[in-house]
Amino acid sequence: MYCSADCKPGAIREQVALNENYCEKTMSSRGPQVEQSRMKLLQGDITKLAVDAIVTAANESLCGGGGVDGAVHRAAGPGLFEECRSIGICPEGEARITHGYLLPAGRIIHTVGPVWDGGGYDERETLAKCYRESLRLAAENGVETIAFPFIATGSYAFPKDEACEIAVSTVSEWIAGHSLPKTISFCCFDDEDYALYQARLAATS
Repeated sequence: MYCSADCKPGAIREQVALNENYCEKTMSSRGPQVEQSRMKLLQGDITKLAVDAIVTAANESLCGGGGVDGAVHRAAGPGLFEECRSIGICPEGEARITHGYLLPAGRIIHTVGPVWDGGGYDERETLAKCYRESLRLAAENGVETIAFPFIATGSYAFPKDEACEIAVSTVSEWIAGHSLPKTISFCCFDDEDYALYQARLAATS
């Protein structure tokens, strides 16, 4: 299947990735083709992705809230809430893994990003740790395909340009030393976020 004309123009290929609501967007023929690497860029609703695991930007209680985490809990159903309640607190920078329940994804990795407070409280390192810990859990559980949202950039107000840099650089470092996950996707909901990742991924090639 291929995406309809409402996908971004100018791509050399616009293929529906993983299910009909997701477009795998590649660079133009003048730039790098991101689909050839283990990092991929998607735009859409992360709760619809049929990957081995999705990551959600959780709060410490793991019991849902606003933004992407609220959407994940609503889509996954009440079983997720019960499992998260049994886990307890997850501190900032750490991650926990659960079943996917009603989601197409088989697993959900919950990670707690830092609340931005000017950058003087190790927020950058904590955010990088969110990615490393999520990837560590994924690898330990045999996850081959995983998708990340834009962690900590919503109500936690982490500056998006810095968050994007940390996400791509941390994942790149992981890929250099690990075979799993085989494919790591960044799933952006809006055009602004997609453009940030597109530019940053182009710079890595």
